Amino acid sequence: MSNIDNLDKVFFENNDISKSYAEKVVSEAVSGAEDGELYMQSSENESFSFDDGKLKIANSNKNIGFGLRSLSGETVGYAHSSEISKVSLERAASTVKGVRSKDQKEIDVSPINTNRSFYKSDNPISTIEFKKKIKVLQNINEYARSLNNKVEQVSVSLAASWEAVRILRADGQMFDDIRPLVRLGVNIAVKNNNKMETGSYGSGGRHGYDLLLDEKNWKFHVDEALRQALIMLEAKPAPAGEMTVVLGPGWPGILLHEAIGHGLEGDFNRKKTSVFSHLMGEKIATEGVTIIDDGTIDAKRGSLSIDDEGTPTEKTVLIENGKLVGYMQDRLNARLMGTKSTGNGRRQSYAHQPMPRMRNTIMVSGDKDPTEILESTKNGIYAKSFAGGQVDITNGKFVFSASEAYKIENGRITTPVKGATLIGSGFEVLKKVSMIGNDMELDPGIGTCGKNGQGVPVGVGQPTLKIDGLTVGGTETK
Repeated sequence: MSNIDNLDKVFFENNDISKSYAEKVVSEAVSGAEDGELYMQSSENESFSFDDGKLKIANSNKNIGFGLRSLSGETVGYAHSSEISKVSLERAASTVKGVRSKDQKEIDVSPINTNRSFYKSDNPISTIEFKKKIKVLQNINEYARSLNNKVEQVSVSLAASWEAVRILRADGQMFDDIRPLVRLGVNIAVKNNNKMETGSYGSGGRHGYDLLLDEKNWKFHVDEALRQALIMLEAKPAPAGEMTVVLGPGWPGILLHEAIGHGLEGDFNRKKTSVFSHLMGEKIATEGVTIIDDGTIDAKRGSLSIDDEGTPTEKTVLIENGKLVGYMQDRLNARLMGTKSTGNGRRQSYAHQPMPRMRNTIMVSGDKDPTEILESTKNGIYAKSFAGGQVDITNGKFVFSASEAYKIENGRITTPVKGATLIGSGFEVLKKVSMIGNDMELDPGIGTCGKNGQGVPVGVGQPTLKIDGLTVGGTETK
């Protein structure tokens, strides 16, 4: 089962229901409401963990279920079940049909259907034999340990999912999507005398295992993880204080995602809880800063052909040349704000309601050569990669830990540092971007975004950025 033509069997025939029956249930359930849909999902998942030279975890599971939703104003009726049957559908319909519009508005129109797809529908789990997957994990472990006698521990993770989605709306329109997702991660611990450090590298996307398990590719993962770990053995305590920070391209866009992206989601702005509320059309960033959220990039982790409400995804411009021009919207918040969905309605699974979520959030390239940016920085910090962080949506304040960072001295990257923490406000950082590189990169495909207890795969990207006057927390003693 690997294409949309088979979904009638998956969702209807195997469960002894017909499309016409499902349409009837949905129509009656949301009659008199302003919006609503039946979201059906069938998924397969597998994950492996190889540690200390042994296969520690090998999990696989299959899930199927649905969520039925009815909306009027801000009122939402939602019911879900882990089985698709006449009984469960009728029970769900009786639960949600109490949601009615007071002024009997007509149900919101369905999205425009398209035939676009930004990824192939092949199931990665079934295309490669179990033995081959395990053999590659063994090869990664052996290769990593052969590279350097300082290697103390090697951990490898491999995961894939294949998800089929069908969305049925009250007017009978049906939207289908099949979503593959894979990820490979390598973590290496090195030891020198009594000092131990770690490095990691991962990648993935909406494609098959072939790319990840290609020898050239997995060796790159190992080489990068080991390089980072060995550099950290030489790292010195990071300096502290307000200073110039240069962010590298690619994965450092996670700071952009957290500190700025969440604040541009429709629900926070409709409720006036975002620092960016009331600022539409205002200049909120340095000239040249353009930020987009793009769901249409082929095979990227955050891409979707349609969102989880059936709306085709798009490239949504959020900030254009420093001016706030758009928010990310699902159908509910767009309707209440008098605008249209941008295809950002996402949910973790059928058991969750959709809400505005990011896809691939990117700051586009500027016109500066990265070398010029570094040479213009007399002293500061160069942050190449981040671990984790925390953000307060209401004021945009963030704290992020750099997993790989260096001192910048007289325009050159010099000593590696550890313990560097970036502290600031996304709202203020936008105004402190002084140079934008011409080298925008997307992250390698490792991001998962959490919001209200739901996790969804996302992507980030940015060019090299120079930020003037950012607070750095460190432990360097003078």
